[in-house]
Amino acid sequence: MGLHFSKEEFLSRKSKVLKKMIDQKIDALLMFRQESMYWLTGYDTFGYVFFQTLILDQKGNLILLTRAPDLRQAQNTSIINDIRIWVDKEGSSPTDDLKNILNELNLKGKKLGVEYEAYGLTGRNALSLNKSLENYCSIEDKSDLITKIRVVKSSEEIVYIKKAAELADKALDEIWKHTKAGVNESKILAEMNRVIFEGGGDYPANEFIIGSGKNALLCRYQSEKQTLNNIDQLTIEWAGTFKHYHSAMFRTIPIGKADPKHHKMHEACIEALHNCEKKLKPGNKIGEVFEAHANTLDNLGYKNDRMNACGYSLGSTFSPNWMDWPMIFKGNSYEIKSGNVFFLHMIIMDSKNQLAMNLGETYIVNDKNCERLGKQKLDLVVL
Repeated sequence: MGLHFSKEEFLSRKSKVLKKMIDQKIDALLMFRQESMYWLTGYDTFGYVFFQTLILDQKGNLILLTRAPDLRQAQNTSIINDIRIWVDKEGSSPTDDLKNILNELNLKGKKLGVEYEAYGLTGRNALSLNKSLENYCSIEDKSDLITKIRVVKSSEEIVYIKKAAELADKALDEIWKHTKAGVNESKILAEMNRVIFEGGGDYPANEFIIGSGKNALLCRYQSEKQTLNNIDQLTIEWAGTFKHYHSAMFRTIPIGKADPKHHKMHEACIEALHNCEKKLKPGNKIGEVFEAHANTLDNLGYKNDRMNACGYSLGSTFSPNWMDWPMIFKGNSYEIKSGNVFFLHMIIMDSKNQLAMNLGETYIVNDKNCERLGKQKLDLVVL
């Protein structure tokens, strides 16, 4: 069985969830987030693109309802013993199978929590679910019940995150080796992914962002792969990934010669990042980290060029993205705790001059402050 955590770890996680369910008077939780299923049981799949749910009741019963292709997937990767299959056929409704399970667990008339904020629970499936459970039980949105537990990482999880950080550093080494005029962006991506996989890593939850020239100002992946010019700029955001745990990094690299504005923008990113680090410690609100970012860049003249968020939590996430809760934005009242892992990104996109500068690192919060996981220098490197 391909379990990535100890049985004691899984028992501890289940105990925490059951305590929250009791505290919130939830008789059963219907999980649709793949992150929740993986964290609670080890179940590892991309089958969440179809209807599937993991049911946990207050007695501790765990039942997975999924499709046939994921039967052996769950058996081989998880601690789930009770796996039910809904059958693909014309007119089939997996919510009918779900109701049969709920009847077995005597949940009629009880209160159920549902993870509505889940990529696997499409709008159509959510409507079908609500219709099926109408007048059967009461429903509450409990999308954040497990998420708020997962945000504090255990010692076993931190081992994987630090391994992911090592892989991210190795990928940056490949960037330094291969980034130069005349090289296509595809070559850089290929070498980055090679060292991650050779190091035992995984596919990330979203594509690496890469772009040169005007595309260096983009904050999302797009499929154009350009060849670097003699004077150019390259933006790359990537993550090392190990057992689905991520550690992300972000850089903009001038090619051939840096514009004087590049140097000023990089200095601003360094100052903003260091000011955010000072606020990223237990007891502070995550919104205070954003204010450090915004105040620094605004005072340096980059108010119109910065983003309205400067990072987010990282952990074990699945496609389509590696961003986890909470995001670092203005007024966010989440109180930072030891064991949190955050990616801080300082982004300056100067559309007027078509210049970019980005700097991002992953941090783990300890008892007193925070620790940067990446071991590479933050200097501006011109290649």
